[in-house]
Amino acid sequence: MKKTIKLAVVAALALGATSAFATNGSNLIGYGAKARGMGGTDIGISHGAESALGNGALITSVENTEVSFGGTLFMPNVSNTNNLGGGDSSADSAADMSMIPEVSIASKVTNNLYIGVGMWGTAGMGVDYRDADGATDTQMQMVTNLQLMQFGVPIAYTMKGISVAITPVLQYGSLDINYNNGANVGTGVGQDLEFGYNLGVSYEVKNFTVGAMYKSQIDMEYNKVLSTAVQGFGYATYDNDKLSTPAELGIGLSYSMKGHTLAFDYKLIKWSDAKGYEDFNWDDQNVYAIGYEYAKNNWALRLGYNYADSPISEQTPGVANDAGIDGAHVNMFNLIGFPAIITSHITIGGSYEFSKQTSVDLAYVYAPEVSETFSNGGATVSTDHSQTSLSAQLNFNF
Repeated sequence: MKKTIKLAVVAALALGATSAFATNGSNLIGYGAKARGMGGTDIGISHGAESALGNGALITSVENTEVSFGGTLFMPNVSNTNNLGGGDSSADSAADMSMIPEVSIASKVTNNLYIGVGMWGTAGMGVDYRDADGATDTQMQMVTNLQLMQFGVPIAYTMKGISVAITPVLQYGSLDINYNNGANVGTGVGQDLEFGYNLGVSYEVKNFTVGAMYKSQIDMEYNKVLSTAVQGFGYATYDNDKLSTPAELGIGLSYSMKGHTLAFDYKLIKWSDAKGYEDFNWDDQNVYAIGYEYAKNNWALRLGYNYADSPISEQTPGVANDAGIDGAHVNMFNLIGFPAIITSHITIGGSYEFSKQTSVDLAYVYAPEVSETFSNGGATVSTDHSQTSLSAQLNFNF
């Protein structure tokens, strides 16, 4: 069974040859075109079947059965400059495009019970400096690639405006870290398949909806991938191969009147407790998202903004952290291999209904360029990072 699921996920991930930078650290800001068009807001506003991962309690807005499928074309632009070799060395990452799939189904079973099922690409990050000149450039020809996909079955129950849901989650992950540090370091792609769960609740009264959610931490283990990469920097005793998907908790609310809807979400992403990320001093993220929708007749327009501080920050060279890794190597590894420094996202989207049964959603997300420079003792490492993405989704109602 595990082998069959892995093959299915690999086939889906093969749509994109490179990994995505998924904006809030390594997590997508939203799991469908409607949410992404509204700044990623999905905790206190229902997006139909698409709501399964954001807040499963909100699939109770589905009138009968809704099927939604599509994907996101992700286009990060990352470059690195450093003087680790004495002179300045600059290179652009070739990991500049990937496709992230999404399929959601939600159905009304009784007046109170709703069930869904879906598959979503939820997170990813990576760089590709393999074309850098290994003799003169000091990006170490590093290639990193993390991809995560989740299968979920939201089960929601509603009564008198109050809805609760649990979503068992099966997560597939793959991780590859390879670089040249005088010798080639890397063991190839590691894969894992682990379980987690999401909890959701919502309350709707008149034109006002409030929701809350919790997502469990999922401990993924990639055999010898992370430990080999860290040992390549001279840490022979480092033996951790877990890179956990962090726990999340959040609240959201929305208000609708005469076609206008305003939504706001807050969530906390617990990177500092996630295995692997904590070894590289990732900080928790406070994520703030606001979205607006104007709907009329058979069309809708959406706008949004999403903000979160970067989870990586400069560490002190010459000082080892709790994992025994020197701050200079933490700075280098984070900025070259996993530069999760994006903070702001500006979003726009829309929908068009061809009929009562069929509609299409589109969303465009732009993350303005962010630049960071960290110390590596006597040298510095600098990374520039911006993003654009386009999401498209077809919806069918039965």
